[in-house]
Amino acid sequence: MSFVSGSTSGLKHSQIARLEKFASRHVPANVVITHELARSLTQLAFEINRQLGLLIDRKGRLQRIIVGDARSILIPRLAGWRVGAGRLRGLRLVHTHLKNERLSHEDLTDLALLRLDLIASVGVDSVGLPTLIEIAHLLPPNPKGEAWRLMEPIFPSQLDLDFLAFIKSLEDEIYRMVNSSSIGSQNEMAFLVGKIDGRSWEIEESIQELKELASSSGLDVVGFSIQRRDSVDPHYVVGKGKLKEIVIDALQNGADVLVFDTELTPPQVKAISEFTEIKVLDRSQLILDIFAQRAKSSEGKLQVELAQLKYALPKLSEKDDALSRLTGGIGGRGPGETRLEIDRRRIHSRIGFLERRIKQVAKARLLRRSLRSRRSVPIISIVGYTNAGKSTLLNNLTKSRVLVENKLFATLDPTSRRLRFPRETEVIITDTVGFIKDLPETLLKAFAATLDELADADLLLHVIDSSNPQVEKQLEAVEDLLDRLELSEKPIMRVFNKIDLTDPETVSNLCARYDGVAVSALRSETFNGLIGQVENKILQDVKLKQIEYYDNRATGASLTHEKG
Repeated sequence: MSFVSGSTSGLKHSQIARLEKFASRHVPANVVITHELARSLTQLAFEINRQLGLLIDRKGRLQRIIVGDARSILIPRLAGWRVGAGRLRGLRLVHTHLKNERLSHEDLTDLALLRLDLIASVGVDSVGLPTLIEIAHLLPPNPKGEAWRLMEPIFPSQLDLDFLAFIKSLEDEIYRMVNSSSIGSQNEMAFLVGKIDGRSWEIEESIQELKELASSSGLDVVGFSIQRRDSVDPHYVVGKGKLKEIVIDALQNGADVLVFDTELTPPQVKAISEFTEIKVLDRSQLILDIFAQRAKSSEGKLQVELAQLKYALPKLSEKDDALSRLTGGIGGRGPGETRLEIDRRRIHSRIGFLERRIKQVAKARLLRRSLRSRRSVPIISIVGYTNAGKSTLLNNLTKSRVLVENKLFATLDPTSRRLRFPRETEVIITDTVGFIKDLPETLLKAFAATLDELADADLLLHVIDSSNPQVEKQLEAVEDLLDRLELSEKPIMRVFNKIDLTDPETVSNLCARYDGVAVSALRSETFNGLIGQVENKILQDVKLKQIEYYDNRATGASLTHEKG
């Protein structure tokens, strides 16, 4: 591997040879840079009229020489060098400024983005000698939100900073501050990036839901950023300048994951992955990660893997280490780097296999449903926004023990139970995966087999969280999804849940406006109205089916008589 990075075009062989000789230079481990090395560096930079930079590790070994132009240098990718929450890179950058200028904002941004131990600029005078050296280093998280500190410029010969002691003390403090808020937690830390378009209240509402999704997936949210723009940046979503601020803020707070409240396009995935080493997820991937955690049945697991592969496939533009940051999921869940680095042919083959297996499972479930239909047992399916209380309602109606958690998508696999009403009417009642707004078509299609359970339902119970401030928006989101699933013609009964957390007048208005019934899924004494209305509806439908059945038999008998 060459120790020289950047363009050397136009340089003489002797100058390139002098650059290569720098590779053998060492700096005492506790010194930022010696006066002699600073002088050699500025003289060579003056001679070739280009900025030069040295990347030095903590043992004082020169790892890379960077050749820039007269105004700047471009730091190469530092693959292989450690980076993590509360940790610094283990490299420092010392570079020349040909016009004796101070550290630039671009220099300081590189310091923060790359988590360098420190960055230093050495001024060059009119004859190539070093002038002042200016040093900047990162700061631990602080109330002022300051990311770095600039030290007073000094001549290299007067620099007496004990580098190793200083950097150890600084890194220990950064690590302590970053990890103090997560003591006892093994979760990854997430920094959220909100939507940039829409009305203010919609953006705020969406970021709150993203926080809940992150929490449900096992992430600890350490911060978020919201920026309004007229349009989405085609490369970086929020624009390159804002993305720099976000990444610096995320790193300062110890974030392991950057979560965007939108669906990233393949070009955006590529651009952002080249910009930051933090793992990047979008809203759809976050939902898929939750599905991956919650799926228990073989069908659910098949559907999750299929959705993950279909979602990731368009984003696989090339094989690089960005895959481990972009498609590994939370805590390494999901297809992961190993699965996604196989070639497209094998991915397509795996997708085909999963689709065939899901069809086989769907056929088996269709057979079970047909047996139910022959027994003329009515089917009720519970639908609703995620975390609306569907599983709690099923448990208390049927005295079951379906998993109930105060998390989004706590139920993924459909669960069916029998229920007998007071007038000896027996039904099968099914709990289904919760709905959510802006559900991508890819996720909807991947879970079509699970949602297909709704196609045979005689009645849909739409459970609505009446205590949610966005109750009407959630109601509309669910019924919009039902329409996309071509289920809007099914009989629907709206059930306003959590009335124990809601003002009675609000509940009364909602029930009147949407022709609904009010319950608290935690209190079975509130079920009388619901049970009565559902039983009446089911009995009415049974009678209609019986009339239709006898009408059809009579019509068939009449036709047979005429033919005879």
